[in-house]
Amino acid sequence: MNDLFTQTKKEQAPLADRMRPKSLDCFVGQAHIVGPGRLLRRAIATDTLQSSIFFGPPGTGKTTLAHIVAGATDANFVKINAVSAGVKELRAIVAKAEEQLKLFGKPTYLLLDECHRWSKAQSDSLLPALESGIIRFIGSTTENPMIAMTGAVVSRCRVFQFFPLGAEDISCALRQALTDDENGYGGRNIVLQPEAEEVLIAMSNGDCRNALNALELAVETTEPDADGAITITREIAAESAQRKVIACDEQLFYDMLSAFCKSLRGGDADAALAWFARLIGAGCDPRIIARRLIAHASEDIGLANPQAMVQAVTAAQALEQIGLPEARLPLAQAIIFLCESPKSNSVVSAVDAAYADTMGGIFSPVPTHLRDTSYHGAKKLGHGEGYRYPHNFPGHWVAQQYMPTELIGRRYYEPSDQGQEAKIRENHARREAIRNS
Repeated sequence: MNDLFTQTKKEQAPLADRMRPKSLDCFVGQAHIVGPGRLLRRAIATDTLQSSIFFGPPGTGKTTLAHIVAGATDANFVKINAVSAGVKELRAIVAKAEEQLKLFGKPTYLLLDECHRWSKAQSDSLLPALESGIIRFIGSTTENPMIAMTGAVVSRCRVFQFFPLGAEDISCALRQALTDDENGYGGRNIVLQPEAEEVLIAMSNGDCRNALNALELAVETTEPDADGAITITREIAAESAQRKVIACDEQLFYDMLSAFCKSLRGGDADAALAWFARLIGAGCDPRIIARRLIAHASEDIGLANPQAMVQAVTAAQALEQIGLPEARLPLAQAIIFLCESPKSNSVVSAVDAAYADTMGGIFSPVPTHLRDTSYHGAKKLGHGEGYRYPHNFPGHWVAQQYMPTELIGRRYYEPSDQGQEAKIRENHARREAIRNS
C-alpha cells in the first residue's frame, strides 16, 4: 500500500509518466520487435533477455519497455544515470550482482538511460561482468550506438531499433489517457474533437510523450462548460502543441545534412528547401548550411556557372550581417540558384587528381624558365631564360611548358559541356590545335 507521500507524488506526475504502460499488452508501437511472436517479446515473456541496447528517437517507448522488463523478470533490477554514475558506483553494483548470482542464482539487469554518454572508463569497467553474465545490460539511447558508444560494449549486446510511432499508435495512447480512470482522465468529461486529435498526432512527430504532454496542457488549461465538459478543439490543441517538434540526434542531423547536399547536387530546389527548413527547425547552426552552399558552388557547379559562388558567399555574408530569421531568405535564394544552375564536377575532379599525383609523385626541379627572377643574381643562374610573356602574343596566350616535367601531358581540368564551361571547352580545343600545329 502506498503512503500519502507516494500517492501525492504519483498524482502530481506528468500524464505521460502516469500513463506509462506496465505490461506488453498495454505497450504501444514497435510491433516489429515486440509484436506477437517477435524475438524481444519472447525473450521478455520467458525471462531470457540478454544484454541489449534500445536505440531510437525520444518518446518511442525505450525506457518504458525497460521498465516492463523490470516488472516481468525475477532478476534483480538496478537503474543508474550515465552522467552521474561513476566507475566506483558501477563496481559496487557489479560486486553485489556477483554476490546475488552466487548465493541465489539471480542475475542482475542494469538499466542505463542515455547510455551513449558513458565514458570509456565506465564502459571498460563493465566488460568483464557482461562477458561472464553477471550483469545483463539494458542501455537506452537516442544516439546510434554504432557511432556513439564503445564498440566493445555494443558487440556484446543485441541492438533493437525503435522507430517514431505511427498515427494509429499515438491515437491509441491518447484514447488510453482519456479513458483510464486511475492514471488518466477517465473520471472527467473530456471531449477531444477529431480535428484536435489530428493536430496532436501531426504535431507529436511520432513522439508519444509530446502528444500526451500537449493533451495534458490542453485539458488542464481549458475551462469546463456549463455541463462540466472540457472540449478540446483544433485551436486549443494547436496552441497546446505549439509547433511540431523535430527530434534530431547526431545521426539524424548528418542524415538530413546529407540529404540536403544530395538535393543540391541533384538540382531539386524543392527537396533542398525542405531539408533546409527541417535542419533549421531542428536547431542546426545556419552557418553550417552557408558553408555547404559555398563548398557545393565549386564542387557541383564550378565554372559551369561562376555566379553560383557569388550567390553562396553573399548569402553567407548576409547571414553574418542580419542573422535569422531574416537570413533564411538570402540562404533560400542561394539554394534555389545553386539547384537551378548547370552542374559540373570538373573542379573537384581536377583538384583531387592533382592532389593524388602530388602525394604519390616524384618531384623534378622547377623548369628554369619558370623560376623566380625577383632577386639579385637570378639571371646569372639562368632563371627565367626562355620564358615567353603571354601578353606579347595574339590572344594573350602562347604555347610553352608550365607543367612539372614529370607530369607533361597530364590533364586535370576537363571542362564539361555545361553552361559557361562549354565556352571554356571550345577555348581549350583551339589552344590544343595551336599547340599541335
